[in-house]
Amino acid sequence: MPEAITPEILFVFGLILVALVLFVAEPFPVDITAIGVLVALLVAGPVSVPLAEAGLLAAPFDLVSVEQGLSGFANPATLTVLAMFVLSEGVRMTGIVQRLGSFIADVTKGDETKQLGATIGVVGPVSGLINNTAAVAILLPMVIDLAERSRTSPSKLLLPLSYASMFGGTLTLIGTSTNILASDLYATLAPPDVARQFGMFEFLPLGAVLLVVGSIYLLTVGRWLTPARIKPRADLTEEFEMADYLTEVVVREDSPAIGQRVESALVETDFDVDIVQLVRGDRVFLEPLGQKEIQAGDLFAVRTDRATLVELLDVEGFDLVPEVVDEAELEAAQSGQNLVEVVVAPGSSLVGESLASASFRQRYDATVLALRRGGELVRQRMDRIPLRVGDTLLVQASEASIERLDANRNFILAQEIPRHDYRRSKTPIAVGIVALAVGVAAADLVPIVVSALAGAFGMVVTGCLKPSEVYDAVEWDVIFLLAGVIPLGIAMQTSGAAGLLADAVVAGSGVLPPLLLLGSFYVVTALLTNVISNNASVVLMIPVALQVAATLGANPLAFAMAVTFAASTAFMTPVGYQTNLFVYGPGGYRFTDYLRVGAPLQALFAVVTTLGIPIVFGLGM
Repeated sequence: MPEAITPEILFVFGLILVALVLFVAEPFPVDITAIGVLVALLVAGPVSVPLAEAGLLAAPFDLVSVEQGLSGFANPATLTVLAMFVLSEGVRMTGIVQRLGSFIADVTKGDETKQLGATIGVVGPVSGLINNTAAVAILLPMVIDLAERSRTSPSKLLLPLSYASMFGGTLTLIGTSTNILASDLYATLAPPDVARQFGMFEFLPLGAVLLVVGSIYLLTVGRWLTPARIKPRADLTEEFEMADYLTEVVVREDSPAIGQRVESALVETDFDVDIVQLVRGDRVFLEPLGQKEIQAGDLFAVRTDRATLVELLDVEGFDLVPEVVDEAELEAAQSGQNLVEVVVAPGSSLVGESLASASFRQRYDATVLALRRGGELVRQRMDRIPLRVGDTLLVQASEASIERLDANRNFILAQEIPRHDYRRSKTPIAVGIVALAVGVAAADLVPIVVSALAGAFGMVVTGCLKPSEVYDAVEWDVIFLLAGVIPLGIAMQTSGAAGLLADAVVAGSGVLPPLLLLGSFYVVTALLTNVISNNASVVLMIPVALQVAATLGANPLAFAMAVTFAASTAFMTPVGYQTNLFVYGPGGYRFTDYLRVGAPLQALFAVVTTLGIPIVFGLGM
């Protein structure tokens, strides 16, 4: 019998609608929206009591208890994902990936086809073992360096890097947080006679097929469709087209700026200008420059546009030094100053902040010369632009400042730098801990959450990680996102919202066979995942998928797997998956590039997954 529409169901639907709008528009980070959903579910019950007493509701809402609402924080899925971040960081700190990058560079020897094959061949299996998001963050500098060494456009390698990491994430339970969350939801919401956690390698048969099919696509059709947005790099000033924005000026004897501090004369003004360096006689001064008094004959390297430069020369009494500053001159003159690309990472505290409000120059002892957002280059008036995930900053800084940026979880350096803190001697231990954690869980000796937490503890005990590094290793926005959306899945089930949607799907599908219904769940979830969080789409779709399977008398595992695989493969937009955002700026991509390369791949995966699930998991009960 179809579910009746109750006030509780209407409330849940309204909450889902608001959450979807907020997830897409992102006026707040997605983790904050998820916590808002949790708060709304927790306060709905107490708030509905006086409404029921006043006769405005038939009965108070009974959506989630306080224990159910807060269960997301202690949920096995949340804790497993947390532990996997720690395990991934332990492997990263051994430097094994960097050594792997050098080996690949030697093997591929500048051949783009070999580079593409090596990129896909490495990131796929690695993503199945240490979480695909972490794998891309670790491998991104290696791949860009690989392209730079052989004068290949990084754009030809970075999008395949992101896509192949998603393929790899479908290989194992721990390949992506989506799989771990789906496993927990299935154990909680599936019928009692079939409810269970997914096995470590339960995804492997179909995941391996998707990895092969996806790799063939990327090496053939995908390679042809992937644009070379960024030309093979000569130097970063050329890549960011800085020739018209980096200039040298000298202070004239009659300059009104003489005797003033740099910050009052040049920085804290309406001039759109950044001071790159100060040369006084034979001495070169770097950050911080704000408190230095300007003297006649001072030579400043500045970042500004031509219109501002003309005004600056006139108002401040400067003369133009005709030679344009390029990267080679900067590095020769600046005693250890370097230009690097820095990507704003998911969960960064700078998201929503501007360079000015974040006091970027003062906090990091670094100067931002340009900003790239996808294919758009910004080289003026950058200080007031709110930063987004995936923004790429052209930064000038000392080696020490660059090392601090590299160690900061707010950023991903888009190129490899020499590091002295890799614990190379710990490589066998770190790899052994990951292998043991995976093997013990695969053998069902202990639950995956126990083996993952034990592995994270082992990383610290053996010295692969320092205790202070554990907390920095965790992407807390993902943890809070999971903790916030898990109760929404419970509320969909308890309120009857999932059942009502399931009835509507079954009734609307008419005489569609179960296989086509299965495919429709893949398509809907994939489309949803491309505009909101992959974890949020799993929470929304799995309760409905399980209800449809129950109504049809079909295998609930098959429908849950269709949702899970679809949520792990968001190819069509840069916002659909974190790894897509990682490569958006460094690759110089346009939004439409993801649609052009990803839409055929999404359609191919829809067919392969829909046909593969009945073979691997069975469609009937």
